Amino acid sequence: MSKFFNLDSPFMVGLTKVADLMIVNFLALLCCIPIFTIGASMTALHYVCLKIVRNEENYITRMFFKSFKENFKQATIIWLIEVVVIGLFGLDLWILGHTEANYPDWFRTALLAMGFLVFALSLYTFPLLAKFDNPVKVTIKNSALVSLMIWPKTIISMICWAIPIVIVFYAPQILPIDFCFGLSGPVFLCAILYNKPFKKLEPDSEEKNADDWTVSPIEEIEGTDTEMIEDSASSLSEENDDNIGEG
Repeated sequence: MSKFFNLDSPFMVGLTKVADLMIVNFLALLCCIPIFTIGASMTALHYVCLKIVRNEENYITRMFFKSFKENFKQATIIWLIEVVVIGLFGLDLWILGHTEANYPDWFRTALLAMGFLVFALSLYTFPLLAKFDNPVKVTIKNSALVSLMIWPKTIISMICWAIPIVIVFYAPQILPIDFCFGLSGPVFLCAILYNKPFKKLEPDSEEKNADDWTVSPIEEIEGTDTEMIEDSASSLSEENDDNIGEG
């Protein structure tokens, strides 16, 4: 029984990770309140959760605000771009629902499908920003490439993000789970999924220290622009095909 509660036991390690996820979820929610800081908050959340997945977490609060500060400018630009895109889709849906014009049913379906596609292609912008040092344009482009490279994991990641929404509308009795893990839970699950693909894009050189975690720009890794990330697509795609075949 004493081994069960040992700090190095799987139970205690798992309990510590759950506590860390609760702490970082609170920090992310707190930093999302000003709205315009949502991008920086989500970037910091991905930074910490990937650290947790790789068992490299140290001081959660310090790591969170370190990433928040370092990536604030680029994350805010990316978030504002996403807000504009979300606003345009929302406006289109509102017009479809309130106009007297008789649009065909497939038009709304096509618009929703386009929205899901845009969401999928932008799913890795904040994770990539948290891990790699790149210009905004390159980060957005690489997000779309990674999304297509590991499309099965992208679909699963989108399902992970749907879980908190489902809880809000269909299981309000367990709503406290959303307050504890509504953001950190999906991000942690997504980090488990993109951890291995991200490692294929990282340089072989070792990090200087545990807290300095932003690696070389993908541009340098790729050689020119997105050469390496496109070359990696073939190996990752083959891996996905093998996994599907095994299933």
